[in-house]
Amino acid sequence: MPVPSGLSSNLRMRPRYGFTLIELLVVIAIIGILAGILFPAATSAMNSAKATIAKNQAVQIASALTAYETEYGHLPPSSGSPSQIDAAMVGILCSSGDTNNPRGIIFLDATTWKKGKGGTNSSGYCDPFSATSVYMVALDTGYSNSISVPTQPTPGAALGPDTNITKRIGVWTVFTNGTQVKMVNSWD
Repeated sequence: MPVPSGLSSNLRMRPRYGFTLIELLVVIAIIGILAGILFPAATSAMNSAKATIAKNQAVQIASALTAYETEYGHLPPSSGSPSQIDAAMVGILCSSGDTNNPRGIIFLDATTWKKGKGGTNSSGYCDPFSATSVYMVALDTGYSNSISVPTQPTPGAALGPDTNITKRIGVWTVFTNGTQVKMVNSWD
């Protein structure tokens, strides 16, 4: 029996658009699983980037100290061996108004500390990992062409014993990545 023309449009199947709640929940679950898989990789990549920044900054500090020595014929005064790149040394290397830098040469261009970037603050020149982790420096002020620096820690341990290297300047920082203690230095 034929359907009257007014009713035929209501009985036809209309195409369905959109997602059901189940489909939406499945997609959200898949995205959550992928994010969970990628998060450790992203964290590892971020730490690797910070380590690269720290290595670059350690080399820049060592270069600034070498430039200071070339300009003035001696290394800048330090508070001992090893010492921190503290506010006084940052003042010598970064400003033109310090009495230990009478020519006003800016040897190190440093910015204010930012998370993941490093820089200077009231503690000194800090690495990109922490605002309280100040770079350390060993200077050969006795001109023996040998400095004492810590060795790379073994996995899960603190820094190794000091060793002598044949360098005039050594700069390093130590950071903790979970349970691992790592050292980034200027002499590798």
